[in-house]
Amino acid sequence: MQNRSVDPRVSILKDISPLLTSVLDTDSVLEMIIESVTRLMEAKASSLLLVDKGTNKLYFQVATGEAKEEVKKFEIDMGQGIAGHVASTGKPLLIPDVSKNPLWDSTISEATGFETRSIACVPIKSGREVIGVIQIIDREDGQPIHEDDMEILKHFSELSSVAIERARNYKDMVNENLYLKKELESRYEIIGVSKAIEKVIADAVKVANSKTTTLITGESGTGKELVARLIHKIGPRRKKKLMVVNCAAFTDTLLESELFGHEKGSFTGAISRKTGVLEIADGGTLFLDEVAEMSPSMQVKLLRVIQEGTFNRVGSPSPMQVDIRAIAATNKNLFEEVHKGLFREDLYYRLNVVHIHIPALRERRDDILVLAQHFLDKYKHIRGPSNISFSPATTEVMQNYHWPGNVRELENAVERAIVMGSGEFIEPEDLPFSVVPSGDTAQELLGSSLKEALDSFKRDFLQRNLDHQGGSVKDTAKVLDIQRTYLSRLISKYGLTTRRSR
Repeated sequence: MQNRSVDPRVSILKDISPLLTSVLDTDSVLEMIIESVTRLMEAKASSLLLVDKGTNKLYFQVATGEAKEEVKKFEIDMGQGIAGHVASTGKPLLIPDVSKNPLWDSTISEATGFETRSIACVPIKSGREVIGVIQIIDREDGQPIHEDDMEILKHFSELSSVAIERARNYKDMVNENLYLKKELESRYEIIGVSKAIEKVIADAVKVANSKTTTLITGESGTGKELVARLIHKIGPRRKKKLMVVNCAAFTDTLLESELFGHEKGSFTGAISRKTGVLEIADGGTLFLDEVAEMSPSMQVKLLRVIQEGTFNRVGSPSPMQVDIRAIAATNKNLFEEVHKGLFREDLYYRLNVVHIHIPALRERRDDILVLAQHFLDKYKHIRGPSNISFSPATTEVMQNYHWPGNVRELENAVERAIVMGSGEFIEPEDLPFSVVPSGDTAQELLGSSLKEALDSFKRDFLQRNLDHQGGSVKDTAKVLDIQRTYLSRLISKYGLTTRRSR
């Protein structure tokens, strides 16, 4: 036998290895592998079979040769024939003459009319697990397959394992990213059928194509960030970053560093340079939530950014230029904050170029059951595969509750009900106790903070009095023995329903 101690095919194999492991599409990788095997081994035909864990069978993923299309229609049981035996044992086989080997299964050869004399088959492993096999059939020159050929084939098997795993991991990552993207899109979807929410969406669409600074107002939990994301998503800046900063979550110093970044050594703990949110959002959108919580000194610096597009990193004398679209949100009445001296008037007017107000959920009751069903569909997988719906009594409770926490409270209530419920229907007792009327106001508010309880009482008390006085602010203030201006502030704060004073 020819001395093959220095097989030139090893060098060729090394050359093609980087190419095979760089391709991240699974189908393309497998085709390249089997084409390389066929060419390098000078085989008459070859195939790559993968193991299907669900059926415990091997199927022809790629094949070469005259009968390749016919071959790919077949499946092999684990342990069946030479390929099945190699897959089940994990050990390579060289069969010089298949007619003399008891493992030979001629089913495929007879069906395709492809005559087979010799087979070399090696397993493809991921760790200890066999994930497939590579087999070559005969050589084009009619020579038998040698043991040296098996060594090359084993190297190809190892290379194939790496390439397949890389491609599969990449595919899993892509699928996961697609899943997360869909989850993110559904998470930030605005749901509702009421005229009020339709107007909010229409206003957001109108303002999206401009750079106009926008102020979004509404109670906590109404979905102000959703509207900001919608404006960014459908506008010309959608390919750039949307950066969200909650102004209430930072101290003054930390907020400045978060927005503008800082230079190394600019303050204690600044061990390296930090890129601020403004730099990251350059060309995109900056969403400032709870902007009313920003200190007067930070308001001055924000005004400069909005007016001039410039700022300084903390600790740097050099100004930086950015192009951002600013969207701000608050659950407070900024106009009142200006009159109290808590918010700069010039910044207020810069932010309030376009004002979008999101009504409280109790003011758009047409949306309550639509949202509830949306959250039911979103979370019902918690129970596993089952049909679950709201009972009529539950829908009545949800429709009549005032939802002080708005959409966020409704979502939490539905999620809790799915977890706590056990039957086909979600019943009122599955909802949080604060939602279910009991006739005892104190009992309903158990678990709430004192401020939440007082706000809840004030909201209901004032609304009942307004309703009793036909929505008249003047008459209600007189009955309650309070100033009309004070009542107007409370009405604005709690989003109460009125009519024009008589």
